[in-house]
Amino acid sequence: MVLDGIKITADYPADEDELAAYVAFVKKHVPDVASVTVKLCSDGAVDLNWTARHPKFERIRRITGYLTGDLNSWNDAKQAEEQDRVKHH
Repeated sequence: MVLDGIKITADYPADEDELAAYVAFVKKHVPDVASVTVKLCSDGAVDLNWTARHPKFERIRRITGYLTGDLNSWNDAKQAEEQDRVKHH
């Protein structure tokens, strides 16, 4: 089932209002939630697990004194200088 764009699964028969309340609770704590899993424990409590969407970001590196995310704009000499550097992992 999908509620408010969030995939939600339950391992027991739960009504839509209950699942919507769980989604609202998780969204209050995790604004960019992707999915919610609801499990009923043996003592009657509910276990909520969720995953968040990964934010999109651009990798920025400092190479030869310059901050860059993409080497395509560099000339051939700078690209060769970057390739000749010792890479530490």
